[in-house]
Amino acid sequence: MKILITGNLGYIGPILSRHLKHSNPENYIVGIDSGFFAHCLTGVSYTPDIYVDEQYYGDVRKINEKFLEGFDAVVHLAAVSNDPMGNKFEAVTDEINHKASVALAKKANSAGVKKYVFASSCSIYGFAEGGPRKETDALNPLTAYAKSKVATEVGLQELSAGSDMITTALRFSTACGMSDRIRLDLVLNDFVASALSTGKIVVLSDGSPWRPLIDVKDMARAIDWALKRSAQPSKYLAINIGRNDFNYQVKQIAEVVAGVIPGTEISINTNALPDKRSYQVDFSLFKQLAPDYLPLTTLVQSATEIKEGLQRMQFNDSNFRESQLIRLKVLEKHMADKKITANLEWIY
Repeated sequence: MKILITGNLGYIGPILSRHLKHSNPENYIVGIDSGFFAHCLTGVSYTPDIYVDEQYYGDVRKINEKFLEGFDAVVHLAAVSNDPMGNKFEAVTDEINHKASVALAKKANSAGVKKYVFASSCSIYGFAEGGPRKETDALNPLTAYAKSKVATEVGLQELSAGSDMITTALRFSTACGMSDRIRLDLVLNDFVASALSTGKIVVLSDGSPWRPLIDVKDMARAIDWALKRSAQPSKYLAINIGRNDFNYQVKQIAEVVAGVIPGTEISINTNALPDKRSYQVDFSLFKQLAPDYLPLTTLVQSATEIKEGLQRMQFNDSNFRESQLIRLKVLEKHMADKKITANLEWIY
């Protein structure tokens, strides 16, 4: 299978390309990425992109149909990747995460691509009371990032009505785990880094918000399933990716990290206003359709692997939230150095 991965030089890409090569060495993998975070390597002494057969640098907004000819599948990871970035670059987030994502799918369909896998997010449920959310439940996106994912899903569903392309929107749980380009702007990753560098975890909320979590290795396995799935139960499928026992309250995540890193002090702001981004998610459909691809990596395992990975790096930066391990800080540094525009384009 010839597979294009957009945004492959980020957090998930190195894990995904390695997994796809290990699962089937005959897979021919092509990456295309803006390169904003390509230099943010963590814990490796070689480029992790050796698993990519061809690498292109480019803007997903500018990919043309001819480039997509000959591909069997597109895995679309490229995005303005979290709420802080979405808040700072709100218009660009819609441009890249929504409009470019739907346009890419249309071009892929016209070019004869058979499978389109979109990295969506469970954050589209926003604030959800009344139990775990199923795919058929109402969406309540609260941020520019989440709204862009919803808009893309709508566009992909509309496209599928007149298309033979099998399209899968994977509504991922909150990502976590060690990577060759780890991000520390994710809840578990942040907590481990904080515990290692300061001996403390400071929970800014009252600790009650719910989050489903998934390790990047299990995200790669879910993408592998989406690449292999047939048109059943439908050509277009939006599906929650995770497992039911991997829904956690933020305070539980902190407690797991403290167990992995003994001596860690947890501080919870019991007087904080409720964090409206709180949702539990029902993953029964994924269990039904892909029982062999359910997440395997526990929260303890993910936290342990992050700890060990950061220790290999001799990580001890208590000011890591201002470092290149935070995606927004990388973009801000590029802008300060006049390397990219406010529209997130390279200045040549």
